[in-house]
Amino acid sequence: MNAGVGGWSGRVDLPEGPATRRWHQWVREPVAGAAPGVAVLGFASDEGVRRNGGRVGAAEGPAALRRMLSNLPLLDDTPLYDAGDVDAADGDLEGAQLRYAGKLAALLDTGHFPVGLGGGHEIAFATYQGLALHLGERRPRVAIVNFDAHFDLRRQDRASSGTPFLQAIEHAAAHGLPLDYCVFGISTSANTRVLFDTADELGVHYVRDDELGLLDLPARIAQLQARLADVDAVYLTFCLDALPHAMAPGVSAPSARGIPMEVVEPLLDAIAATGKVKVMDVAELSPPFDRDHVTARVAARLIHRVTHAAARAART
Repeated sequence: MNAGVGGWSGRVDLPEGPATRRWHQWVREPVAGAAPGVAVLGFASDEGVRRNGGRVGAAEGPAALRRMLSNLPLLDDTPLYDAGDVDAADGDLEGAQLRYAGKLAALLDTGHFPVGLGGGHEIAFATYQGLALHLGERRPRVAIVNFDAHFDLRRQDRASSGTPFLQAIEHAAAHGLPLDYCVFGISTSANTRVLFDTADELGVHYVRDDELGLLDLPARIAQLQARLADVDAVYLTFCLDALPHAMAPGVSAPSARGIPMEVVEPLLDAIAATGKVKVMDVAELSPPFDRDHVTARVAARLIHRVTHAAARAART
């Protein structure tokens, strides 16, 4: 075993070299002038989940994700960085989101591919704000592609894990940023009629979980590719409650159905292959409810797959 930067540790295979490296052996702290690479940034918050009436525990998500990422094999020589955590331990969610956004924007400004480690899905408004800061006065068309059982379009007095995409849509409209919101995995048993009405009013493109079987996959991939053809930048966000409960028990709100991995992974591959993904995050990992670290392992696999696919797309 080897102890690395920021608590990263894991197995060391011999002979040590590029073909035997794992993430914990490659990850470094980002410094000025470092070559662009993948940079993980944790959002250790479950304040939004608490405000939304969910079961808390997601604040422990970033640490659990690092443990599961540590032993994954390095598939290429893309630099890996750990930019640390932002927390909302004082209950100031809005302040934490702004701090996270500033850190994420700085990573984007220096050419890195940020990967957010949640934390509740309140990470999404923080990530969106960071992307908007990075874009500045530029007005490219941005698509948020969300895998989620929930719309997260609630109208509430205070921000929560149920409000981030409505906040993003309203912010984009106020600042003249063209924004499309697409969500895959919506559960009819987990969203009220007002949320469906809100999605329809806002022009949200959504696909229900019961419309995402293996036989539907070719058509869904084609539709997704057509939607992303006209956008300039993609923010990919994955709420782990989009997965079946057996694969993701450790979440704030377990799914009654979910999207099978056999469908999720080809969709993620198609998104990454566009070469337009600028930032991604994974949300709602709640380690206190994660038996045998099942959910954290699945989340790490998804991050591993997307970052490698995005790096490959950037080279072509």
